[in-house]
Amino acid sequence: MKIGERLKRLRLSKGLTQEELAERADLTKGFISQVERDKTSPSIETLQQILLALDFDLKRFFSEEEDEKVIFKRDERIPVYDEPEGVRSQILIPNVQEKKLDPYFVVLDPEAQTSKETYHPGEEFGYIISGRLELHLNDKTYRLRAKDCFYFRADKKHYVRNPSNREKCKFLWIKID
Repeated sequence: MKIGERLKRLRLSKGLTQEELAERADLTKGFISQVERDKTSPSIETLQQILLALDFDLKRFFSEEEDEKVIFKRDERIPVYDEPEGVRSQILIPNVQEKKLDPYFVVLDPEAQTSKETYHPGEEFGYIISGRLELHLNDKTYRLRAKDCFYFRADKKHYVRNPSNREKCKFLWIKID
């Protein structure tokens, strides 16, 4: 494993410049540059400083990198069982503990609605695949149709409802931490 290359990937994944990382780790930009190009090796103490600035730890850094799972098949979806009547949701990507988003495929029967959620951190995005949808944010109602989408900060009371008395509404719902 090339330490410098791995550190550079971590730094870039956090959206940091070498200068920003150096400042956070109390090092110089030149030193960070040399480490990333494998021109010098940091001591364990210095490596810990750098990893702390990247919100990472030594154990994870030196553990074998496992192949990242990229494809998630239909039969791997996990049904959500505690939904109100007429609401069927599936978690599209299982085991998302370390991910910042949580995507769901949701089917609302005619006139069904999700549970009302109160304020929580994060953001939410939805894309209407078919049917119609009402998005309720605090005291405001938004009406959407197929191919419309929504986005909001989750610091509002919210729920969605299918206003149709005949057709189902299918949509993708992504919750982002």
